[in-house]
Amino acid sequence: MSSYEARFRVWRGDVDGGGLEDFRVEVNDGEVVLDIIHRLQATQAPDLAVRWNCKAGKCGSCSAEINGRPRLLCMTRMSVFDRKETITVTPLRAFPVIRDLVTDVGFNYTKARQVPAFVPPAGVGPGEYRMTQEDVDRSQEFRKCIECFLCQDTCHVVRDHEENKQAFAGPRFLMRVAELDMHPLDAAEESGLDRKRTAQDEHGLGYCNITKCCTEVCPEGIKITDNALIPLKERAVDRKYDPLVWLGNKIRRRS
Repeated sequence: MSSYEARFRVWRGDVDGGGLEDFRVEVNDGEVVLDIIHRLQATQAPDLAVRWNCKAGKCGSCSAEINGRPRLLCMTRMSVFDRKETITVTPLRAFPVIRDLVTDVGFNYTKARQVPAFVPPAGVGPGEYRMTQEDVDRSQEFRKCIECFLCQDTCHVVRDHEENKQAFAGPRFLMRVAELDMHPLDAAEESGLDRKRTAQDEHGLGYCNITKCCTEVCPEGIKITDNALIPLKERAVDRKYDPLVWLGNKIRRRS
């Protein structure tokens, strides 16, 4: 096994401030950035804080920014970097720092609770649901989400405009709304819930300008923009501006 010495710059600090600290650390073949962070903890910075769990790219815990790009530490191999370059590791920029590489992602759980759950159809008991494979395939992609919140972090609506957070759910949760809205068994409308309207009026769908930055950083390869956000925008616009829908609403109001 060959090894070399890499140059790392790691952000150290807390809510009151901090800065980048330089390290030189050994790297071995096949290692990922999380391995190097653990080596720093073991040899040079025992108090370095980092969040991680599975080390297999399935829990989403070790999200951070590597050379400015949102990534999973456990899925970013050292072999993708030139051995001479300095690798900079910083916390997710869109969320408040707790300490070092650990951020407070509570914003995302707040938004998750604001998305109404699946509404079962009336008269259909557990185990009686039936769907075509085509319908299953449409939403199955979105179920791969590991909630690493890299898409939330890279979305400039959240990242660059703190004031938008109250009105904008972000790509992860708009994707959840889209998944439920396209689910053929979701009986939301029968219960009086219009998911397309709430996506626009309550979750800030209009803020999204489909730059696809969320899709580019998704470690699961989910086509968030093309398969969830754009179709949801199209359905929301159809519902809001369709002249026949407008006329029907006028007639109902007069009645």
